[in-house]
Amino acid sequence: MRREDHVLITGGAGFIGSHLARALLKTGRKVSVIDNLSTGLHANVADLESDPNFRLYVDTIQHVALTEKLMMECGTVYHLASAVGVKLIMEQPVATIDTIYQGTEVVLRLARRYRNRVLITSTSEVYGKSDKVPYCEDDDRVEGATTRHRWAYACAKALDEFLALAHWKETRLPVVIVRLFNTVGPRQRGQYGMVVPNFVERALNGADLEVHGDGEQSRCFCHVADVVRALIQLVDHGHCFGQVFNVGCTEELSIRQLAERVVTRLASTSQVKSVPYMEVYGDGFEDMRRRVPSIDKIRATIGWTPTLNMDAIIDDVAADIRSRH
Repeated sequence: MRREDHVLITGGAGFIGSHLARALLKTGRKVSVIDNLSTGLHANVADLESDPNFRLYVDTIQHVALTEKLMMECGTVYHLASAVGVKLIMEQPVATIDTIYQGTEVVLRLARRYRNRVLITSTSEVYGKSDKVPYCEDDDRVEGATTRHRWAYACAKALDEFLALAHWKETRLPVVIVRLFNTVGPRQRGQYGMVVPNFVERALNGADLEVHGDGEQSRCFCHVADVVRALIQLVDHGHCFGQVFNVGCTEELSIRQLAERVVTRLASTSQVKSVPYMEVYGDGFEDMRRRVPSIDKIRATIGWTPTLNMDAIIDDVAADIRSRH
């Protein structure tokens, strides 16, 4: 198999990575995954290990010798390895910064040496507290104080972007950056603060759905199948390198509306109740009122738009939870 048909996914046993691995295997490519399983799960990719075109390495990308070996063999790297979830970020800020920046530095340094194509997954968090909605890729960023721990994640991801674009500028390293807006779907777990699987699981069990704060903060949720389709297309279209793209849905829901929609969709007896932020995250937490992407750029560049709505997301997450329990 040609090097160009061999793909490496860092963090590939995670929620998004495991879906991406399956999609790439279906295209006939060879897929190697490196994941230390700190937040990813072997169960997410266990069924793939019988495929001769799939390999899993349980290790960290900061094991440079192994990462270099894998990048020598492959043509494309999807760099998804990262700290995951607001709860983890609030509880382990040092590990968050180290994991994000040091891992990306290793990947980009080696990619520069071996001329890999690279996709870096960033986040809508980099827009910070900006009230210019919807967010466009070239908008100014408005970050919170360094005393607020949640901004460590946003700043580390922004530094990833600066580093990736610096490599593009200096050596034309073929790298594309994707800012994800609340990707959700099957195999996502709620223990790190992911709201959709948390709400769906509680609704299926008849437990109260806890809305943090007043519940009027709004988000846009995009099905992982749509996101994976965008990731693959952005790499396969060579003219996307050196650019940043938002990837997300534009259907905006308040968190309270989301909770009520989950209860209604699943015909649950659960109640929706409010819980103060302080009880959940402690001091140092700050939330955003709205986070809505503009997807005009990606639509104009590769013709991508999401196809699955919130009801489809709820149904798929519920089916996945039922199958596991």
